[in-house]
Amino acid sequence: MRLRRPTFRLRRLADRGRPLFRPLRERNQVAVGVVGLMVLVLLSLVAYNADALPLIGGGTTYSADFTEAAGLKNGNEVRVAGVKVGKVTHVGLDGDQVKVTFRVRHTWIGNASTAAIGIKTLLGEKYLALDPLGDRTQDPGATIPKSRTTSPYDVTQAFNGLGQTFGAIDTDQLAASFQAISDTFKDTPASVRSAATGLSSLSRTISSRDAQLASLLSGSKQLTKTLSDQNGRFQQLISDGNLLLGEVEKRRTAIHSLLTGTESLGTQLNGLVSDNDKQLGPTLDALDRVTNLLLANQSSLDKVLALAGPYYQVIGNTLGNGRWFDSYLCGLVPANYLPSGSLPSTGCMPPKATGGAS
Repeated sequence: MRLRRPTFRLRRLADRGRPLFRPLRERNQVAVGVVGLMVLVLLSLVAYNADALPLIGGGTTYSADFTEAAGLKNGNEVRVAGVKVGKVTHVGLDGDQVKVTFRVRHTWIGNASTAAIGIKTLLGEKYLALDPLGDRTQDPGATIPKSRTTSPYDVTQAFNGLGQTFGAIDTDQLAASFQAISDTFKDTPASVRSAATGLSSLSRTISSRDAQLASLLSGSKQLTKTLSDQNGRFQQLISDGNLLLGEVEKRRTAIHSLLTGTESLGTQLNGLVSDNDKQLGPTLDALDRVTNLLLANQSSLDKVLALAGPYYQVIGNTLGNGRWFDSYLCGLVPANYLPSGSLPSTGCMPPKATGGAS
């Protein structure tokens, strides 16, 4: 009866024409607003902690102690054998050491595993490298000690420290100090006096080169900043190089087939020449003799071509106007029998062709 009563109640409300659920505009607007804000806050918390959700994030969290952070930051990659397996979640001080917390997924971490801060790019971006060792699984609640962790040497920080140290040195006072030491030891044996004099010369050299050293350190700082600004381009260049190498790797079979085919073609051509050497040899020798003969008679051939040119030009003029011979005869009739002015002024020379028939 308890199961049928709600159904019967809903049925009676529907029969009376009353809606089963009231629309939002008929409800208490304050209550609707409070519920909406609570839903938004809940969704924000879920989105912020998405990495910790079982289906979206997940993974196992470990920690390790280092002597220094060496530029490692939250969000840096965690790699095993060069493969990304997680990321760093926290870097902070823990007494006189640095505690690094990281989370990995689907990765076995042994009780003798080592951790090292590696340099990912030329510009100093870091990552955490793990070497899974041991015969048992690492307890996530136990911290990897400093004896199993290593930190890199940061050259950029060293140069920055060097620049600050040089900037803080009073070169004039340092030169005066070394000069005073040299004057104090001037009556000492020659070896001690030479050492003090060398220190004094060194101090004067440093003092005279103060501006150059400052310029050098300033240029090093500018170079470091430029490289840092071009970090994205360096990464893109390395990525493009990886793509190129990957494409070459994919086409390795085709390239190998091409090289093998070229080698086979060369072998076949070599065999073809060897097989036809008896036929090609006499032919090439005869061709060489003909070439030598033509070279020996080159001057005679030039004269023949020079004399044959005008002859063939006249033949062309005679036969080149149609299906008839176009010719010119002069001198058949004596000049005194012809009317004056009928002979050309040039004598018996053929006139220029006009294209008409005669």
